[in-house]
Amino acid sequence: MPLYEHVFISRQDLSNAQAEGLIEHFGTVLADNGGKVVESEYWGVKTMAYKINKNRKGHYAFLRTDAPSDAVQEMERLMRLHDDVMRVLTIKVDAHEEGPSVQMQKRDDREERRPRRQ
Repeated sequence: MPLYEHVFISRQDLSNAQAEGLIEHFGTVLADNGGKVVESEYWGVKTMAYKINKNRKGHYAFLRTDAPSDAVQEMERLMRLHDDVMRVLTIKVDAHEEGPSVQMQKRDDREERRPRRQ
């Protein structure tokens, strides 16, 4: 099955438990349609670059999934209809990276950037 990575932003006035509950809810939507969540991460409340629906902050969540495209389309459709979800981004990837995402890594653990060309 194809591999996907999803990031979604939910409203800032939700509690942490409610925001993490959304991850479980959308994971069950995928499971009901023949897919599975390989890994999920809750990134917490972060300040956004611009206001979305009068919100300056939002709960960020990240999912790595292995699911058919029909299951992903259904999950995205339900995310867009859900009142608590403000934005959704889905990317098809060739392979999932091992370990935590860049957002969850400490700055010291990240690989050094290569030098800029001049």
